[in-house]
Amino acid sequence: MHLVRFAALISCALAAASPAGAATPAPAGTPNNVVIFVADGLRYSSVTKDIAPTLSRVKSQGVDFTNSHAMYPTLTTANASAIATGHYLGDTGDYANVLYTGFPLASLQGSSVPFLENDAVLQDVKAHFADGYMGPLPLLCAAHERGLSTAVIGKLGPAAIQAIDCLGDTIVIDDMTNKPKNDDGAPSGNVALDPELLKQIVQATGADQPPKTSVPNVAQQQYFLTAATKVVLPALKARGKPFVLLYWSRDPDASQHAQQDSPGAVVPGINGPTARAAITNADSNLKGIRDALDALGLAKSTDVFVTADHGFSTIAKSVPEADGTLPPPSYPQGFVALDVARWLNQKVFDPDAGNSELDTSSGDHPSRGNGIIGTSADQPKAVVAANGGSDFIYTPGPDGRAQARVIFDHLLNAPYVGALFVNDDLLKSSDPKDFAGALPMSAVRLIGAANVPEPSIVVGFRSFDAKGCALGTELCAVEIADTSLQTGQGMHGSASRADTRNFMAAIGPDFKKSFADRMPVSNADIAPTLAHVLGIDLLSHNPATGALTGRVIGEAFVGGKPATVSRKVWTSLPAANGIKTILDEQIVGPAAYFDAAGIPGRVVGLTDK
Repeated sequence: MHLVRFAALISCALAAASPAGAATPAPAGTPNNVVIFVADGLRYSSVTKDIAPTLSRVKSQGVDFTNSHAMYPTLTTANASAIATGHYLGDTGDYANVLYTGFPLASLQGSSVPFLENDAVLQDVKAHFADGYMGPLPLLCAAHERGLSTAVIGKLGPAAIQAIDCLGDTIVIDDMTNKPKNDDGAPSGNVALDPELLKQIVQATGADQPPKTSVPNVAQQQYFLTAATKVVLPALKARGKPFVLLYWSRDPDASQHAQQDSPGAVVPGINGPTARAAITNADSNLKGIRDALDALGLAKSTDVFVTADHGFSTIAKSVPEADGTLPPPSYPQGFVALDVARWLNQKVFDPDAGNSELDTSSGDHPSRGNGIIGTSADQPKAVVAANGGSDFIYTPGPDGRAQARVIFDHLLNAPYVGALFVNDDLLKSSDPKDFAGALPMSAVRLIGAANVPEPSIVVGFRSFDAKGCALGTELCAVEIADTSLQTGQGMHGSASRADTRNFMAAIGPDFKKSFADRMPVSNADIAPTLAHVLGIDLLSHNPATGALTGRVIGEAFVGGKPATVSRKVWTSLPAANGIKTILDEQIVGPAAYFDAAGIPGRVVGLTDK
């Protein structure tokens, strides 16, 4: 790419030299069962023996992935797609939680800017784009094709993504179980359960529908845990064949977002008692599942892989002063959409309110941060999809390149910007200086086989350490966020190391005991690794769906050997004002691991070059 300078690849001393793609022998005989436990938003450094004893035991007695990574953007459905398939986001098309689809969704009353944590929305998007969205076959569906039993339980949206190609053949229990309609009356897209199984769940839980989300999310997750341990696991055992079960714990994510332990202040932020209780809630769920495996005689034949979809940061709604002091909040929800409209001298329409025009002179702002910018909602000059710690900007019209140039030039001077990525097609058709200061989206593997509309510009927001916090950089991280949540609450989505550092660990008969794996691993490695355990060649199932894939974490298996690790630093050309975007990356074979990316001095954990 002509806009980027590359640092030399440096061999990393984390691992003994061996071929990066060295094959790991497939397990012989009947494969072991697999349980994937996702603790949404769990930070690696927040797992301690006092608040998370089960998680602590798994990493101390099994494999502790000390060099773990989320996909960027560090968002839930995006990482859910990587966990499901083993592919990076350019192949799955699930680039973020909120996307511009370019077509009106019937499930959202015609909106073209959907939030993907919705079963009906997911099914609409999949039906429209076919293999252009979530084209790579999910692990659960590949397991079903091989005759294994499959089930997924937990958070709405990322749960269904795990079985998007085999929803009718997999047990799916989420927020919408037995709820044919959402609260607004629209069809929920809920996946119907076998009547006998549903009857057993009602008997075990005492309720025919899951409770609503709470803080901490104890009641809802107790429903899911009871369904998993009292009904689903016994049913899977009774089938007499290997199974794959994925359990998605909404906590600590839900509580870290919503907690108000320090309203208006970034200390303790998401490190207070509510967040700690949410981590304990997730930990208790994992304990319940492991106890059930033991009681059912399945513990010795089941591998348990624990991950988090992303890390987390405390929210700030203003950029700190030089001494770390925070000024009063200055970034309302939708601030990027409002800025883009002002820069283009266009109107703003709210896609989450029937495309109604906003009266920005009266202080109106988008209800969920998303904005359609133009003379009318059906002829956008630009679209902004708000995603918390990062926003996507689309310029879909015939003059899209010119509009993108105008927006980009203003972003270079916006103090809230922490990282800039520009679509590769724009870069190829431009003078190298036109988008100097940005890296190509392909650098973070956002360009691939998917045909979901790609943004023109991805903006990662600024992050920094909270003044007065003494818990370490990753726990003290604060980020600007495009959200209705307030300073002191929690968010993710940025390219900081606080958001890319997730918790990952594994335990079971196929994994080493008491092993600290210092090689880089990511959510894209989980599906190929567990497919290997199951004797499934997942990544060659359908080569047409893309080559952006993770790797088998061979060094974590009993008898496994480490591979060669290299490091790369991507550096954009500097803009006229000196702004440049840097990406720190680790590489194992074809797999890439994003440590942090952004403008030096504006992103937590970024190499300051």
